[in-house]
Amino acid sequence: MFTGIVEEIGTVKSVQSKVITIEASKIFDDLHLGDSVAVNGTCLTVSSFDNKIFNADVTQETLNRTNLGSLKNGSKVNLERAMTLRGRFGGHIVSGHIDGVGSIKSMKKDDNAIILTIEVPKHLMKYIVEKGSVAVDGISLTVASLTDNTFSIAVIPHTLKETVLYYKKEGDKVNIENDVIGKYVERLLTFKEDNDSKKSNITMEFLFKNGF
Repeated sequence: MFTGIVEEIGTVKSVQSKVITIEASKIFDDLHLGDSVAVNGTCLTVSSFDNKIFNADVTQETLNRTNLGSLKNGSKVNLERAMTLRGRFGGHIVSGHIDGVGSIKSMKKDDNAIILTIEVPKHLMKYIVEKGSVAVDGISLTVASLTDNTFSIAVIPHTLKETVLYYKKEGDKVNIENDVIGKYVERLLTFKEDNDSKKSNITMEFLFKNGF
């Protein structure tokens, strides 16, 4: 589990044979074999590390469904270690499971902020609400406005400087993870038992056995 507060920007050293190698610094203060690290918001498991470089296995499924498949030597990536119970919860609940990939449509300066507009697959838009939370490349951000197939966020200077958004340009792909609460609510509201009468029969059987 993550919070969407990026700890540092790492540098990809290589992507080969389904293994990604990343150079970093801060996250090594408390890094262990088998730890989870969000790489551009994608939860990966540390398979080995040494001298400020760690390796993580990536499946073809992950490469197909995220922007990790487009990484190359020298690419910059957002890094965040899994949250601890002792830490501050500064962002929102981020699972590290990417829902889809969006495309940056525009980046416009607005006073001291950058208004970033991202186009996403339409089936993801139902989870995106104005003033709600969304993770973009693992960054916890607040939705400022939206249309049928795009949403916009206001990126403050600190976030721009401390994340890979600084290196992004129009047309670049970004990982999108929708707010997990919305997905659970949808599931609860749309789930139906295979047989509604089965529930009634179980209830009646329980009452009968207990002498009601």
